[in-house]
Amino acid sequence: MATSIRLTPEVEQRLDFLATQTGRTKAYYLRQIIESGLEEMEDYYLAAEVLDRVRSGQEPVFSASDVRNDLGLDN
Repeated sequence: MATSIRLTPEVEQRLDFLATQTGRTKAYYLRQIIESGLEEMEDYYLAAEVLDRVRSGQEPVFSASDVRNDLGLDN
């Protein structure tokens, strides 16, 4: 899927330099940046949603002691 973005001149210059110095394409680095950034954003926003549900009492919470006991780790 083709997508276009606008970069500040400084960011474009840094990306150009990186690509030139390493022999890789700018597209390669943009894909890497998006993939790692997307994973971080998914982790953050999905965790924030769970935290909101925990705080509002909509998500069950278990103590470490209960989990250890249920898994038979305290025996």
